[in-house]
Amino acid sequence: MSLAAKLGGLSRRDLFKVAGQYGMSSTLLAAGTLGGTVSVASLAKAAESTYEKRFAKEAKHTLKFGAAGFNARNLLIERAGALEFARDLESRTDGEIRIEFIGDNQICGQPNCVEKTQLGITDIYAASTQNSAGAAPYLNVLDYAYMFPSRASQYYFLYSPESQRILRDPFEKRHGMKFLFSHCELRGIQLGLGAQDKPTVTKVEELFGTKNRVTGTQLGRIAMQLLNLNPVPVAWEETLDGLKTGLIDGAETWASAVAYANMAPVVSQSVDLKFFCGTEHTAMSAKVFDSLDGYLQDAVMESAYLAQVHVQAANEAALVNTVGFSDPQLPNTIFAQNNVRNAFLPPEEIKIAEEMCSPEFNPDPWSQWRERINNWAGGIDTYDAIYNVAREIPVDMLAENVEPRRWWKA
Repeated sequence: MSLAAKLGGLSRRDLFKVAGQYGMSSTLLAAGTLGGTVSVASLAKAAESTYEKRFAKEAKHTLKFGAAGFNARNLLIERAGALEFARDLESRTDGEIRIEFIGDNQICGQPNCVEKTQLGITDIYAASTQNSAGAAPYLNVLDYAYMFPSRASQYYFLYSPESQRILRDPFEKRHGMKFLFSHCELRGIQLGLGAQDKPTVTKVEELFGTKNRVTGTQLGRIAMQLLNLNPVPVAWEETLDGLKTGLIDGAETWASAVAYANMAPVVSQSVDLKFFCGTEHTAMSAKVFDSLDGYLQDAVMESAYLAQVHVQAANEAALVNTVGFSDPQLPNTIFAQNNVRNAFLPPEEIKIAEEMCSPEFNPDPWSQWRERINNWAGGIDTYDAIYNVAREIPVDMLAENVEPRRWWKA
């Protein structure tokens, strides 16, 4: 039984009652250790035990982790690895580092978690790179259209030492953030209830002229404009109402985001356009990281590596078993229960979209941003460099078969 199912019997009030006594971090970390259905009593007992272990000695560092809208339930739908990282880092450092996990948009939301960490309000954050790109524009580097042909290629790049040179070092230098790990999916168009009675999309042209929500990414906006998808900036919290009322036809996001954010009831078709990154990353203040003793810095990196390996396997499984993003679709998944149809476009249709909007085939609309990002990266041709790394593995490799590597070690 998944944690999401186990916690399903508990009300939000029950969860906060236990958290009020032992703290939200201890409560959430304890929840993952329980087997079977969780009661208030069993959760309280586990939280007490976890609390006693975590506070057995005084921590050298207590780090605030602002995790946008994430909590113990939805992190079991979209496996972004935030709690696994926190749990492992506390254990690995024998309590010398303690994590105060603050999710549910209590301290920061998708667009501003990176800003809160830059300002020192939090020390670590989790949010999508696309939403964070508004405040940390170097993250646009991941969002060139069709730069990644598959989820496997995304993981392969993040494990590659080249990601240190092309993504992590420039991000740290420009924005003061240490990119730790990320979940990987590719964005598509999630059509609202207006497409409920329409045939399942089989051609890219069927999406032309639709009006779709866009995130904070500037490069994602370029791709949408070139595909005639009419990007409309809508706050993540307002997207659900927009899809329900028909204010927008769809939203560009990825499958597990629809599921974890409870958008499935207002989404009728999940069109797998695969046109640019969906990366729910976790990053840390470089200033805070640099203030740690060397052995604690090593622990942060090893916990980030463990979280990356966990996310790679767990999210691939959750897409099939929990979300229902597969063909055939498994019964009792979130998509199946909410009648969300998957529209997996054939390769020739993906090629049509790629030729319309990718820098490979249509370079001019990207040139200004490409030059800007390349300058920020110290003169690296970022698109070509990432494009080439992403194609060092077979295009049909399964994401779970990508070999993990410690990216900071050449």
